[in-house]
Amino acid sequence: MANKEQKAKPSGKREPQLTLKEKRAKKAEKKKS
Repeated sequence: MANKEQKAKPSGKREPQLTLKEKRAKKAEKKKS
């Protein structure tokens, strides 16, 4: 599993993007509620 995750994020540049997406999702959820 760890190997597959590392292959999906070679330079780990996708991790920060995920955090940004999560932050946006949290903001959207706050607006929805």
